[in-house]
Amino acid sequence: MKNKITLSNPHLSGKELDYIKQAFNTNQVSNFGENIINFEKQLEKYLGQNSNVACLSSGTAAIHLALIMAGVKNGDEVICQSMTFSASVNPIIYLGAKPIFIDSETSTWNMCPLYLEEAIIDRISRGTKPKAIVLVHLYGMPAKLEEIVAIAKKYEITLIEDAAEALGSTYKNQKCGTFADYGILSFNGNKIITTSGGGALITKSPKTKEKVLFLATQARDYAPHYQHSEIGYNYRMSNVLAGIGRAQIEVINNYVELRRSNKDFYKSIFKDLEAITVFEEPNSDYFSNHWLSCIVIESEIAGFNREDLRLNLLRSNIESRPLWKPMHLQPIFEKFPFYGGNVSEDIFKKGLCLPSGSNLTKKDKEFISKTLNSYLNS
Repeated sequence: MKNKITLSNPHLSGKELDYIKQAFNTNQVSNFGENIINFEKQLEKYLGQNSNVACLSSGTAAIHLALIMAGVKNGDEVICQSMTFSASVNPIIYLGAKPIFIDSETSTWNMCPLYLEEAIIDRISRGTKPKAIVLVHLYGMPAKLEEIVAIAKKYEITLIEDAAEALGSTYKNQKCGTFADYGILSFNGNKIITTSGGGALITKSPKTKEKVLFLATQARDYAPHYQHSEIGYNYRMSNVLAGIGRAQIEVINNYVELRRSNKDFYKSIFKDLEAITVFEEPNSDYFSNHWLSCIVIESEIAGFNREDLRLNLLRSNIESRPLWKPMHLQPIFEKFPFYGGNVSEDIFKKGLCLPSGSNLTKKDKEFISKTLNSYLNS
């Protein structure tokens, strides 16, 4: 059988070993060293907006620290986009806080500003003003940032921008992750660039970054002995892994373009099919990295549903995957409040993610095209 074509594989540039060897040659294999310092500088330059970046062990760790910096404590409420991966929500639970889920809107699949404001007004009327908002840029698509940033400012609520899937995406030429009080990145193996495992927290000031790094390195007070006045975490990125990141960030523009070309590849396959829509930007203000290329299938017209197509691709050793199941439908989270309609639920039922790696080969695409066309014409 043909080797499996995966959804989103790591794509190494070939220079990663140079930086890793540098870490070994200088014995900087812990959570300090030139690779971390330089990777953070590269990210800050790439993001612009006077960003301050703290490299951490994961995107989840970054969300956890962002919530702590926002002052979230046991019993607080935190508004969160429902259609996302569970890592956007889990840190809320770590802190003993209560997630309040918001439905998506149809143009970006991200948090609906109307339902967001409705939720804020309702929670305040019930006597609890939400402490933070966790917004997600799903599959690399920028959310309705102007509206959501304005709502967060209007009600003076800390905004956390989960751009784990959106490094390289922009809204009105500004990089995702730089609009909110805190931004989150992920460098997991399936992301646009990887450090094997890792993430980053984007802050507005050097002082805030300094505080984040203090908490991420066990909150050790400045003293010759081990003294701790706050609870800390072991969340700093390894200098070895940061070396992988240094090589990856050097090729990010190329990787973004390759991912975007995958979306165009799928558009060419489905262009004459009314029943299948390829997910793309609503207008020119939005620039998505198209981390994953996604489609929506209208089964009543197509005569098949997303699960039928997924299983057919799987029989040919091609990986595809349903969209994120909304958090308010998850067994662990279904008891928490939800504001909205059925937008995210409907997208979940109809949507499918297709192979989207920046290292898809010409032969891979030919095989995918042949398999899809054979099924669509059967």
